Amino acid sequence: MQYVVLQVILKEKFLGTGSGNLTSLEQTINEQAAKGYRLHTITTASSGSKGLGGGDRIQATMVFESLS
Repeated sequence: MQYVVLQVILKEKFLGTGSGNLTSLEQTINEQAAKGYRLHTITTASSGSKGLGGGDRIQATMVFESLS
């Protein structure tokens, strides 16, 4: 495979700013790097809210390119 496309859903913190689970994004990138892929492109889009206390969701779509 030349390219791999993955999506990660990030949940915004209830209080404050920033994502509450950036480690999920980091883990996904590191897993693909260990398999011989590098991050080629990343885009983000708001995917809505889950209501009171749920926080907003951000969808990160990543394209990884094979190094070999």
